[in-house]
Amino acid sequence: MNKKLAAALSGGAVLVLALSGCSDDSDDKVNDWAKKVCDQVQPQLQKIANANAAIQQQTADNSKPADVQKTDSAAFQQISQAYKALGTAVQEAGAPPVDDGETTQKEAVKELNASSVAYANLKTKVDDLDTDDQAKFADGLKGIADELNKISTNGDQALQKLQSGDVGSAMAKQKGCQRPTASAPPASGPSADASKSPSPEASASKKA
Repeated sequence: MNKKLAAALSGGAVLVLALSGCSDDSDDKVNDWAKKVCDQVQPQLQKIANANAAIQQQTADNSKPADVQKTDSAAFQQISQAYKALGTAVQEAGAPPVDDGETTQKEAVKELNASSVAYANLKTKVDDLDTDDQAKFADGLKGIADELNKISTNGDQALQKLQSGDVGSAMAKQKGCQRPTASAPPASGPSADASKSPSPEASASKKA
C-alpha cells in the first residue's frame, strides 16, 4: 500500500543539489561559494536519502497501517527539516558571484523553503489518516502520493538555475553536493538525526 508513495518519492521528487561532477572551468570565487554551500548540503541530502529509504522499506503489502503511518510521518518531518536547512545554507552563503547571482539565490531559497512547508503539510496529512480502516488508509496514501508528484514537478526551476552554468559546474565538483547513498534506517522509520536522506535521483540527472 505504500508502494505508490515510495515510487513518487524516488522517481520524481526532488532534489536538488545532487549533481554529477562534470566540467571544471569555474573561477576561485565561484568555487569558494560552492564549497561553502556544499559543505552544509551533504548532511541534509543524507537525511533526505535515508528518509526515502525508510519509506521504501515500509512498502510490503502486509505492512500494518500504523507502522506505515509512523514511518512516513517521521520521514516527511525529516525531509521538511532538511529542506529548511538547505534553504538556510544557500541563504547564508550569500549570492553566488555570477550574473544575476542575487536573484538566483533568492529564488532557490524560496523554493527550498516552499518544499520544507510542503513536506510538513504531508506529515500532517499522514498523521490524520485513519489507520483502523485499511481501505481508507490506502486511499489516503494514494492522495499523498499524488501530492508528492506535484511537489516534485512544480518548482525546482530555481534550483535548476542555481545548478547551471559556472555555479553548477563548481557545485558538481564538491563532494558535499554529490548524491549520497542511503543508509538503511530501522524499519520503524527515521527518527534519528543522521538517518534520513534525500532522493536526488530526478534532479541529479538534469544537472550541469
